[in-house]
Amino acid sequence: MKIRSAGSPPIPTVRVVIPTRPRSSVGVSARLLAIGAVVAIALSGCSLGTSADIETPEFTRELRVPEVQAGHVDESGTRVYDLDVAPRHFDFGQGGPSDTIGINSEYLGPTLRMTRGEQVRVNVANQLDEMTTLHWHGMHVPAQMDGGPHQMVQPGTTWSPTWDIDQPAATLWYHSHPHGETAQQVYRGAAGMLLIDDPGQADFGLPNAYGVDDLPVIVQDKSFTDDGQMIVDPEGTASTGFLGDTVVVNGTAGPYLDVTTEAVRLRLLNASNARVYDFGFDDDREFQVVASDGGLLTEPFTTDRIQLSPAERAEVVVRVIPGERVQLTSYPPGLGVGGQHRFGSGEFGVLELRTAEQLTASPDVAASLNPDRPRLQESDAVRTRRFKITGLAINGQPMAMGLINETVTVDDVEIWDISNRDPQPHNFHVHDTQFQILTVGGEPPGPELSGFKDTVYVPPHQSVRILLQFTEYTNPRWPYMYHCHLLWHEDLGIMGQFVVVKPGEKADPSDLSGSAHSSAASEAS
Repeated sequence: MKIRSAGSPPIPTVRVVIPTRPRSSVGVSARLLAIGAVVAIALSGCSLGTSADIETPEFTRELRVPEVQAGHVDESGTRVYDLDVAPRHFDFGQGGPSDTIGINSEYLGPTLRMTRGEQVRVNVANQLDEMTTLHWHGMHVPAQMDGGPHQMVQPGTTWSPTWDIDQPAATLWYHSHPHGETAQQVYRGAAGMLLIDDPGQADFGLPNAYGVDDLPVIVQDKSFTDDGQMIVDPEGTASTGFLGDTVVVNGTAGPYLDVTTEAVRLRLLNASNARVYDFGFDDDREFQVVASDGGLLTEPFTTDRIQLSPAERAEVVVRVIPGERVQLTSYPPGLGVGGQHRFGSGEFGVLELRTAEQLTASPDVAASLNPDRPRLQESDAVRTRRFKITGLAINGQPMAMGLINETVTVDDVEIWDISNRDPQPHNFHVHDTQFQILTVGGEPPGPELSGFKDTVYVPPHQSVRILLQFTEYTNPRWPYMYHCHLLWHEDLGIMGQFVVVKPGEKADPSDLSGSAHSSAASEAS
């Protein structure tokens, strides 16, 4: 049954013909101008046409589980990973194979497993006929290794960033991040999950057999032509960006998972371009949330819903009984916006769990998970920076490759106040760090936001205050990004750049983009 909001008026459609897969910066500019010509209509409150509704599928295909790549250790002791980003073909079961981007596979990339305390190198070979890069989302990493739009990998070349893994165990991900082209490349498959393991972490009773009771759940929405091709650039799109009419998990449409244990750990990743999911189960059973973007919570909490905007992650543990079928379901999210049908707010099944007649026993999850992880104190903050999202800009400034918007001093504790001034959803992602959430709309965050995060949903006409610190890495010439992670918004300019410098040091944007540069005034108090 297709879910629609009762009494919803039809959404007006504006035809937008946009060239796909531009091959140069000129193509990117033309693409952004074409989209920008109509996006002002959407941002003013009038939504463009969209395929926002999703039907609950027949669960007939076994869940595809990306293979694990643990790399190999070279003679220097560095753990090396080889990733081949290439044009591929993948059959989503929608009428025929589709053109995709695959990383070592036909669609998406392998799950990378990295271990705290090791040095790693990732060889990213670009076999596409367009520039790309890979950003290590949620990773604490030097700016020049971050994989943002300043680390572009030209076709036929290989980029080999190297860094040390020095952060707690967590579910991260990696994805392409070229300015103006992130949305279409991620949608086509340039993404994968990245897991950090910590050998010093205690056993908390969490399921940990990858592919058996510990599963990546990479959720995306897509639309297809009658012959099975992914629709990459729809003619009409919502003001949030692309909303598809088919949900896939790890690339599988209508997926089911055969469960053989009493408890299953689902590592949920919202890898969609714009859709927000509110995950639960079709029988409203409760489950335990044990981790968010930056790793384990202080203690698990029990709930029947967990909402994730694009790029957010959550690890949940659900208990099952023998011989049952239960659906992981997305319910209408709480977006804090009127006319939620415009943003894909229906109810639909995502993944069916099918349990065996006999199940292997699973231990209980520990009552305390991560009590000793150091936390920042609001009283230690030395400044507050304010970021106002309005239209296609942050603080009135659209993304400019040659512009350093903010200069941050290493080890300073700061408060960032992020304000959504638009009548539609946004979220906010900060590179290089995991932050703590102080307030949402002036109120303390709920338990789902109590852990460390790198992405947070910012409701319309509300503010989110976060507490953060950038440690260890400084470079006045290489910037990190902060941006809305609704990917169309990011591509259109809702993004800024900051550098982390030593005390007394100034930003030096002289090498950025090869053009004239200036430094934006910081809205700090």
